[in-house]
Amino acid sequence: MDLLEIYEIDRTVDFIHSRNFTRVALQFPDELLKDCTEVVRVLREKIGKLKEQIGVSLFVMADSTYGSCCVDEVGASRINADCVIHYGHTCLSPTSTLPAFFVFGKAMIDVSSCAASLSNYASNNSKPFLVLFGLEYAHAIPYIREELVAAASTLSGSKTKTVFHFAEVMCPLINPPDCHKDSGGLPRSVGDGEVSDELRVAACSRHTIGGLSWELPSGQKMEDYLLLWIGSDNSAFANVVLTFNGCEIVRYDANGNFLGTDLSQQRRILKRRYYLVEKAKDANIVGILVGTLGVAGYLNMIHQMKDLITGAGKKVYTLVMGRPNPAKLANFPECDVFIYVSCAQTALLDSKEFYAPVITPFEAMLAFNRGSEWTGAYVMEFRDLITSSPVEVKSYSEEARFSFVQGRYVEDFDLQEKKEEENEGVLALANATENALKLQDRSSNSLTKGTVRSGADYFATRSYHGLEMHGDNSMLEPYLIGRTGKASGYQHEKGE
Repeated sequence: MDLLEIYEIDRTVDFIHSRNFTRVALQFPDELLKDCTEVVRVLREKIGKLKEQIGVSLFVMADSTYGSCCVDEVGASRINADCVIHYGHTCLSPTSTLPAFFVFGKAMIDVSSCAASLSNYASNNSKPFLVLFGLEYAHAIPYIREELVAAASTLSGSKTKTVFHFAEVMCPLINPPDCHKDSGGLPRSVGDGEVSDELRVAACSRHTIGGLSWELPSGQKMEDYLLLWIGSDNSAFANVVLTFNGCEIVRYDANGNFLGTDLSQQRRILKRRYYLVEKAKDANIVGILVGTLGVAGYLNMIHQMKDLITGAGKKVYTLVMGRPNPAKLANFPECDVFIYVSCAQTALLDSKEFYAPVITPFEAMLAFNRGSEWTGAYVMEFRDLITSSPVEVKSYSEEARFSFVQGRYVEDFDLQEKKEEENEGVLALANATENALKLQDRSSNSLTKGTVRSGADYFATRSYHGLEMHGDNSMLEPYLIGRTGKASGYQHEKGE
C-alpha cells in the first residue's frame, strides 16, 4: 500500500476543505514520525490543487503531552489550531474543545490465514462469536467477515451454523461536546453494514471499548459469547481482557499468523490489580495524577475522586506532570498511593518500578468506599463511572479496619481525630504523648495507627529540608555574571 492509501490523504483533504479549517495540527506518534514530512508534502499538494484554494497552515506535533493515543489539545492550543488530525493508534476518547479526525492506518494482515484460523477454532465451539480487533486492522475486517461467513456456512449444518458478530468502528470524526448535542454527547458509530432493525436496542445497552462499539440481541450477555481478538498484545487487548474477564477470549496474532489461547499473563494482571486495591486501602495520603487535559469529563472525575478520598478520611493532593514515570513520582514520597485519571488505553501503569502503587479511578472507588465489594466487573473508562455508577461518599465506620496487606487492624486518621475530640480535657496530655511516640507493636493482633497526616507532617520528619539560609552575615555580596551562549558551547568555552 502506498502512502496515499495508508494515511487516507484524500479523506483528510476533504475534511479540512469541507470545514474551511486554516490552521491544522497533525499529531504523529513516535513510530510514525519518519513519514510526517512526506505526509505534509502530499497534503499541501492536494490542498493546492483545489478549485477553491484556501490558505491552510499545517503543523506537525510530536512528543505529545500525555499518551499518544489521546488528542493533544494542549499542544494544539499553543498554535491556535482549528482541528487536530490524529494518526496511528488511538483510544477515540471524546475531546473537550477541538474537533479531531482520526487516521488509524492500515497494518498488513493475511486475510485468508486469519479467516482460516478463526474458522477452524469456531468449528469446535457451539457458542456465538464476537469479533473485536485493533483499529489498524479495521480496513481488512470486511474481507475477513466474508470469508468467515462463507466458511461457516460450508462447514456447519443449518441447525448448528456458527454465528459471528462483528464490532463496528466508531466514527473517525469526533466533535467537542457542544457540537454534537443532538446525539446525546456520544460519537456516532459507523461500519460496513448497518445494524439490522431486530438488533437495535436502547443506547444504554451498546457496548464500547477501544474505539469499537456493538449491540447484543435482547436478553443476551457478554458471557454468552466467545471473544475473538484480531491484533497485537497491546494495551487495547489488555483492556478487553480486564473488562470482559468472565468471557472466553482467543487472540489472533496478525504478525505471527497464529492463534493464541493462553491468557495466563493477562489474567495475572487482574490479580495484581486486586492486590493494589488492598494496598491502597492502607494509604493515608493520596495523590491524584492528572493524565489528560483533553478527554471530556476529566474534571468531573477529579472532583469526585477528591470527595471520595476526603470522605474516607484521607489527605489528597492533585498533581499535574504530564506522563508519569518513577523519577517524577519519587519527588512526592509522602504519597502512599496515586490515582491516575486518564483514558482507558493508558490507565494501566505497571507500577512495579514506582515507589508507590498507581491505581485507576475504578480501583479507587473499591479501595476508599468502606464496605464496597468487588463483584468481578472491571471498568476502564472513567466516563462510564460518571454516567453509570456515580461516586457515593460514605461516612467512615466507627470500627477499625482489617488490612489484608499488613495482617492486622488499622485505624484511620478520622477515627483517631474523633476520639481525640471526645477525650479532650483530662486525657489531652496522655493522648498527645501517645500520638507523639507512635509506638507500634509487632504482634499481628495489635492495632496500627497512621504516622503521617499530611505532606507538611511528612516534610517535618525529613532530615533534609532543602538549602539552608544563613542570616548571620548582613553584608551584601557582589553579584556574579553567569555564562553566556548555548549549552552546546558557551562563549568562554569557544577558545578552548
